[in-house]
Amino acid sequence: MTLPRRAILAAPALVIGSAGAQPAGWTVATEYPATSIPGEGVAHFAAAATARGMPVTAAAGAPDGYRSAAALDVLAAGRFAAVDAFAGALDAVDPVFLLSSLPFLTASHADAARLRDLARPRYAAAAQARGAVLLWTTPWPPSGLWTNRPVTKPEDLRGLRVRTYDATGTEVLRAAGAVAEVLSFAEVDARLAAGTLDAVLSSGDGGAGRRLWRWLPHFTEANYAWPLSLAFASAPALAALPAAQQQAVRDAAVDTEARQWRAIEGRLAANRQVMRENQVGIHEPDAALRAALRGAAAGAVTAWEARAGEAGRAILTAYRG
Repeated sequence: MTLPRRAILAAPALVIGSAGAQPAGWTVATEYPATSIPGEGVAHFAAAATARGMPVTAAAGAPDGYRSAAALDVLAAGRFAAVDAFAGALDAVDPVFLLSSLPFLTASHADAARLRDLARPRYAAAAQARGAVLLWTTPWPPSGLWTNRPVTKPEDLRGLRVRTYDATGTEVLRAAGAVAEVLSFAEVDARLAAGTLDAVLSSGDGGAGRRLWRWLPHFTEANYAWPLSLAFASAPALAALPAAQQQAVRDAAVDTEARQWRAIEGRLAANRQVMRENQVGIHEPDAALRAALRGAAAGAVTAWEARAGEAGRAILTAYRG
C-alpha cells in the first residue's frame, strides 16, 4: 500500500502478550512515564480515539517490558497494536531513525519541525517496509546531561559513566572522554540505584518524568539535540477495521500530533521550574566544553551520512539549504 506524505493510519490492538483474537479496543504503549511528553501523547491519543468511537487504552512506563528498540517487532508479534518509540533507538532498523538525534543539527522547536517535515516520507517508508505505519510524531525538549556532580568543562566528562539513548550519542560522548553506553530509559533507574551510572543523556522532560534528580541533582543544558519519538501501528491490521473506526484513528492521530507540537512550546520553562523546585542545579557548559562536544560530534554526523546513503544525504542537504 502506498501512503501519501501526510497519511496517518492505525491498527487494532491485541491482548497484551498474546497474538490471539482482537478485542474491541486497542492498547497504545510507551516505555516513558505518563508525565513525559510521549506519555502525555499516548494518553491524548487514547482519549481522542475513544471520544470518536474507537476504544483505546494508554499504557505508559514500559508495560510488559516494552522497549523502543523493539517497537516494530512488538507490533509484528501482536503484543500491542500501537506504540510510541524513541526514534533513535530504531537505528538498527534504518539509519533514518537516527536523524532527529544527530548532535547539534537542530537548535530550536522550529528547526525540529522543519526537519520532521523533510524526513516524514522516509520515516513512513521505512516503517511501511516492515509492516508498520506512522501515526504521529512527538518532539522532545533539547537533550542535556543529568549528572551526579556539575559538568561544565571538558575535564568533567573524563571517565563519566553516561547512559545515552542511541549509538551516535555513545560515539560522541566516548570521543569527548566519557564512558558511554546505550540503555533503554526503562533500565536507567535500576542502574542508578546500583551506582553503576554517573550521568544520563536525556532531556529535562524525560528526567523530570523519571525524577532523575533523586540520584543526579545536576543538569547541563548542552542543547545537544531536539530528538523525536514516533508512534507506529501494524499495517496488516488496518484492513480489519471498519471504515468509521479507521477514520476515528486517523483523526485522533492528527489531533495528537498537533497537540504534541503545541505542548512543546511551553514545556521548557515548565521543566526548568519543576527542576528548580526539586533543587536541581542547572548549568551552562563553558565555551571549551561546547567546542569539545561539537568536535566530537563531527565524525558521528559524517558516519551517519555514509550509512544513510543518498536518501539520508538528500534530507540533510534540503534541511541545511
